Amino acid sequence: MRLPYTRLAPEAYAALSQLGHYIKTATSLEPVLLELVYLRASQLNGCSFCMGLHLSELRKHREPESRIEAVAHWRESNAFTPREAAALAWTEVVTNLQQSHAADADYAAVNQFFREKDLVDLTFAIAGINAWNRLSEAFKVEWNPPKSATGANQS
Repeated sequence: MRLPYTRLAPEAYAALSQLGHYIKTATSLEPVLLELVYLRASQLNGCSFCMGLHLSELRKHREPESRIEAVAHWRESNAFTPREAAALAWTEVVTNLQQSHAADADYAAVNQFFREKDLVDLTFAIAGINAWNRLSEAFKVEWNPPKSATGANQS
């Protein structure tokens, strides 16, 4: 790691962590939907640490490998519900703002599947994972999951 950013800016780290806590505990967004969104944003940003983390989380939720693998090409897959597909599309829009600037058509598409509060929470979740991706990539954080007592990765 280039810099121990969590130690150098603990208040900022705590604030970003608190956003994640809010998303997990105070919203009605489904845990698997959030992990799919987090994985897709991390793929778009090339964040290997976050990809490893969210792959692991999806496996903890017992998501089939076929669905996990399909996230990268979700538009060509029938593995996702219309709500999940809308969330993945919105993730791409919000993550790649420089391309679409969140066009009205993109907003209308996601708005069909999310109530106002849920859409705001989803957008905060996407903004949060994008912040984590940028920190992980800027400071070259490596995915190093804890090992179980037998030496195998925990999942």
